[in-house]
Amino acid sequence: MSGLSRLLQPQSVAVVGASADPAKTSGRPVGYLRKHGFQGRIYPINPKASEIDGLRCYPDVRSLPEAPDVAIVLLGAERTQQAIRDLAAIGTGAAIVLASGYSETGEDGARRQRELREAAGSMRILGPNTIGLVNLTDRIILSASGALEVDKLHSGAIGLVSQSGGILGALLSRAAARGIGFSKLISTSNEVDLDLADFVDALADDPATRVIALYVESIRNPKTFMAAARKAARAGKPIVAFKIGRSESGAQAAASHTGALAGADGMYDALFEEVGIIRAQTFSDLLDIPAALANERKLGGRRVAILTSTGGAGTLVADCLGVAGFTLPAPDAHTGAALRALQTGDHAALDRNPIDVTLAGLQPDLLRSAIRIVLESDDYDALVVIVGSSAVAQPELMAGALRDSLALSCKPLLAYISPHAPEAAEVLSRYGIPAFHAPESVSAALSAMWRVQARGAHVADRPRTVTLTPVVCEETGSLDEAQAKALFSRFGVPGVREITVRSEAEAVEAARQLGPRVVLKLLSREITHKSEVGGVAVNVTPQDMAQRLRQMAADVQRHTGREPEAYLVQEMVSGAAEVIVGLHQDSLGTAILLGMGGVVAELIRDTTLLLLPEDGAALTADEVEAALRRLKTWPLLDGYRGRERADVPALIEAVLAFSRMAGALQGQLLEAEINPLFVKPLGQGVCAADGIAILQEASN
Repeated sequence: MSGLSRLLQPQSVAVVGASADPAKTSGRPVGYLRKHGFQGRIYPINPKASEIDGLRCYPDVRSLPEAPDVAIVLLGAERTQQAIRDLAAIGTGAAIVLASGYSETGEDGARRQRELREAAGSMRILGPNTIGLVNLTDRIILSASGALEVDKLHSGAIGLVSQSGGILGALLSRAAARGIGFSKLISTSNEVDLDLADFVDALADDPATRVIALYVESIRNPKTFMAAARKAARAGKPIVAFKIGRSESGAQAAASHTGALAGADGMYDALFEEVGIIRAQTFSDLLDIPAALANERKLGGRRVAILTSTGGAGTLVADCLGVAGFTLPAPDAHTGAALRALQTGDHAALDRNPIDVTLAGLQPDLLRSAIRIVLESDDYDALVVIVGSSAVAQPELMAGALRDSLALSCKPLLAYISPHAPEAAEVLSRYGIPAFHAPESVSAALSAMWRVQARGAHVADRPRTVTLTPVVCEETGSLDEAQAKALFSRFGVPGVREITVRSEAEAVEAARQLGPRVVLKLLSREITHKSEVGGVAVNVTPQDMAQRLRQMAADVQRHTGREPEAYLVQEMVSGAAEVIVGLHQDSLGTAILLGMGGVVAELIRDTTLLLLPEDGAALTADEVEAALRRLKTWPLLDGYRGRERADVPALIEAVLAFSRMAGALQGQLLEAEINPLFVKPLGQGVCAADGIAILQEASN
């Protein structure tokens, strides 16, 4: 068995630094292993005790009767190093290091962490600064977390990996209270050795895990993480990730707008999109969405029925579903007639959606019949049942009716609990019915189910048909606008018609050739934000050109202290949409940014990122179109309110050309941006109106 396999399913566990006092943190692991039913061998190690909890206690690691599969190390940072050496020397499979005082504390801690890794040799390490691992499938508790004091630990199909130990404990306690079950819970923390990718890869092979949930602070090795995520996709196991740090823009002062628009968090969106990971938008989603996905019911469409006995709660859920893009059609004639036959009187609203079955909360048989009718209807793809006030006093009443209805259909059946009734949520979850306390959680869960169903496993191994050949650009440093657009044109992105000029006479002649109205721009390798120094003028006529060039020269000199050496005279382009296309690079990789462009690009901030493949392959047209459709301003390209449709095919080809340039010049191209890229009406093409490119010397 590998060290990771021995860690996840040990037959023997050593507890180094175990205490005989169960009230102490170091006294918990032995107690938890026994309390929750570990069937293997337990070896407490403490030189001051002969027995702990009825088990023989050993004075040191080398006194153990065998090399344990796993050792939980409860010593301080300084003493931990020697214990790790001893454990590695006797052939221990893996060690869990709970001590803090490593890389999270600064330079000295980082040194200790490097020494820890060296001491371990080939032995695997979980941590340091971790609270450990919990394998609920096999009742193996390798942790000292106080969250494990609860008596009920529900085994289930969700595998959770968290880079925060405290968050793992918080989720475990919340899930236990709601009846949500986990297969494995793992705290990776400092990740001196084993990291998120290792456990995603392992959970992809775990037959007890159907959904993987991640609490992410940072991804240290994007390549291995993406490979593991694709493996999970091939195995049909959705991944739901909650990534903290969204408020950190991650933008550096840069020559282009792209750095400010992309930011570090945007790159995580791009990475998650690339490998099909569902991003949890709220902390509660990290439980709610996996709980809904774990039941493996398929959402065949976006038509939802809401069955309620309380109108206000039904309206809340309906509103959230509508915002999320779901439809709520009224019952058809056949379904409506069947529902009306269930109860008499005028107190029920059965011809609309939400379907108000007033007495259902107190009559389980009535509720069962209503659920059956709705699930059998071809008009609905999912059913949400509102659990009303009866859930407080009689939680089993409606829960039993819903449980009995599960066998009637494979359609998703969810519950929204309107009153505060935690016991009802716990009962429903145990019965396999996703239950939610917030209406927004219902729509988040169904949206995730729809995304999983719509995307399938096609993200697992996307075919790449074009492999790029690296090229070398002789120009280095910050290119001027004309040079940048010439570079873009070399790879297939056309530019506007323009002429470089150095005098008033040349500018006037250029305006006559390109007019009747033109754009005048400063041309400089040093100044990229030209408008900020008075270096851009639009709607200039040949008659006004000389005076306008003199004014620009004065403005630029006043702002920069330098007199311009050259200018660009460009054709005026009207009736075109403006798009920004940029290159963004950080520790996660290289991405192409797309969004609404022009001078308001940073104000609107409607952008999306496409991660470039690391293997030198190109993006595909389908990927670019899907990214464009994610923009809120996509309708402006697609004929919004009678507007001419933009030449999206030409835009897609230009983005592909830009991405081919980024791939071919990888390692040399530091920044690149077209803003704006004019997208003309359908059939008329695109042209780059401005450009930035910064290159370094090619590495040998």
